[in-house]
Order: sequence, then C-alpha cells, then structure tokens
Amino acid sequence: MKIVGLETFLCNGGLRNYLFVRLRTSSGLTGVGEATLEWQERTVQTLLHEWVEPRLLGEDPACIERLVGGMVRDQYQGGATVMTAISAVEVALWDLLGKSCGRPVYQLLGGRVHQHLPAYANGWYGGAQTPEDYAERARDVAARGYRGLKFDPFGTAWKELTRQEAERAVAITAAIREAVGPEVQLFIEFHGRLSLPAAAEMLKLLEPLAPAWCEEPLAPERLDLLAALRARTDLRLAAGERLYTLAEFFQLAALRACDVVQPDLCHCGGLLPGKKIAAMAEARDMLVAPHCSIGPVALAAALHFDACTPNFMIQEAFGEWDVPWRDELVCGWNPLRHGVFELSDTPGLGLELNEAAIAAHPYQPQSFPSLWDEAWLARFSSRRTPREASESEAREDEETPR
Repeated sequence: MKIVGLETFLCNGGLRNYLFVRLRTSSGLTGVGEATLEWQERTVQTLLHEWVEPRLLGEDPACIERLVGGMVRDQYQGGATVMTAISAVEVALWDLLGKSCGRPVYQLLGGRVHQHLPAYANGWYGGAQTPEDYAERARDVAARGYRGLKFDPFGTAWKELTRQEAERAVAITAAIREAVGPEVQLFIEFHGRLSLPAAAEMLKLLEPLAPAWCEEPLAPERLDLLAALRARTDLRLAAGERLYTLAEFFQLAALRACDVVQPDLCHCGGLLPGKKIAAMAEARDMLVAPHCSIGPVALAAALHFDACTPNFMIQEAFGEWDVPWRDELVCGWNPLRHGVFELSDTPGLGLELNEAAIAAHPYQPQSFPSLWDEAWLARFSSRRTPREASESEAREDEETPR
C-alpha cells in the first residue's frame, strides 16, 4: 500500500474555518486529519499541497516516525503554520494505519486506559455580558452533565488589569461558582493576557473561588516567567496550547512551569509526538489535557490520545456550542453523551468526511476575530446558545403560515 494522493477540504465553522486533509492510498483506503489554524487555513492548505504532498506520494503510510520526523527536520523555519500541516498528515497516517489493520487508533498507541473521557465545556458563554448572564448559562451547562466549565472573564484586557476589570472578572467567576456549586470545576482562561505582577494579583483574587486551573496566564513563549508565577501560587496552572515542538515541551516539563500540560495535537506534530509530550509530563508528575478548540477531526484525534494516556485529566469540548452543521461535516459523528465522551472500537479515528456538507458551507475570510478587539466581544456576545437557537426556530415554525 502506497500513498497516491493528498486532498484538502476547506469550509466554514462559524467563528473559524475548518481545514480537513484526506490521504488516499493505492489500496483504496483513506485517512483523515485536520489542519485548522486561525487566520491561516489557506496558507496551511498551500503548504500541504506544495511542500507536504510531494514528500508523501509513493511512500508507505505505516512509516509514520520516518515520514513525520523527516518533515519536522526539513521544515527548517518552524512555527505554527508548518507544524499544523505536518500534524494533520500525521493524524491521517494513524487513521490509515488503524483502518488497514482493523483497529481503533488508541489501540495502536498503547491500548485503552480510560473507558470514559470527562469533558469540560467551552464556548458556552456566548451572549453573556453580566455576571447574571454567565450564571444562567452556567446552570444550563451543568444541567447537560458537564462537570467542568471554561471561560474567559477578562474582556479585552492586555498586560494590566484596571480595578474595574479585575472586579468584573471576580464577579463573573463568583456568579458562576454560586450557580453550579462546589462540585463543578471552573477553568479560568487568560489567553496569555497578563504581565507577571498582574497575573499574580489576579490569582490571589480568584483563589477563594477554587478554580480547577488558571490557563495560560502569561505570554506562551515566556516559560521562565510562568515558572516564576507557579512558585508564587497554590492554584494549578495550565499551559502549552501555543507550543509546537518537543523541545519547547521539554523545557516546560523541565521547569515544571505548570501543573497541567495542554498540547494541541493538530499543532504539536500529531499523536505520536503527543504521547512523547505526555511521557515527559508524567515523569514530572504533571497531567495532560489536550487543547482542542477547532473541528471534529481534531477532536477525534484528541479522544484517541486521551483514551490511551495514563496521565490524561479532562478533554475540552466545543461541540454543543459550535455551528449546527458541525456533526454533518463528519457524517454525524459525535461521541459526546451528557458531558462525557465514549469512544467506540471503530477502526482508525472512527469518522469520515462528508464532502456534500463541507461544500455547503464555504470558507469565509477573516472568520476568527481578535481577542483584544471590542468587535470580538460584540460578535461573541451576539451568539445564541443552542437552547436559544432551538427555541427561536420553534417560534418561527409556529408563526409560519401553513
């Protein structure tokens, strides 16, 4: 069996555009991956066809370590764009290998360790503006079975927080904590916003509300400062979504700069590099919780990683607050049940692309907004929850003359 083609499929998914990859083989088997990268999907798409595809054609898809290691070596400049292209085909190669031997990917990577994969919700607070709004939406999320909620309460803050911004963040977090009670974990997203002094002050203010972790409080490249912050707080810190190489993750683990490592498998090289990152973290008594804010193929890869990784903690879930057509893009695949993921034993990743659904939702330029622009808040705040959308549709149906 040899690789004979590489196809890419670009479509819109609301705040993002999704870029999917499919490898074709001489035996007729195909393998899928995802190369979504905010603002850069078309650039990654070009890179996949001009640079990655020639390196794969005619190769044995089972030679994953050699093929991917060669591309990581040869890419020379590094960075998110090229690593996303490499990661997508690495995942597609595992999908192919699983299908060729009739095994789910997690069995090829060590076998199932976790039967049930807990999820935490993200994207759920679209439309929330006041602490009361956040509390109302948080109650809905908890009612769906999630035992964890992630949210960014900091508006458009950058480096420093005014007193009003800090008080608002605490008020939002307190309202959510009161709404869902002590048993639901709260994950506070900072998006790398703050300076070291501002972050340290904010963590002190949040400590009484018992967040499960504070995520990426500082700029992602400043691992030295993150380690300094870690030494100043008893709260768990999480980081890693914007690291791209094994060397960067080694430094994160060596410094033990956080407590929970968050590799994004669609950007850090794929599944096998992800397992290597998890092993480094395990040796330093650190947990892993893969970042996954993009599409369903990326989520499938993360779930197979989760199932076979001993120090896995919890998986990010956007699906219930994504566009209504998300599941259609992958022929209805959705393993989420009441806040928990349940993976089947279907060979490969367990899903296939739906070309018709993908074509029905074409690419939209500049789909992803800047997190430090008031326009993104206005846009995100205008989003309806799935319940609001379904209730609106029901009202429209009732009002439509028949």
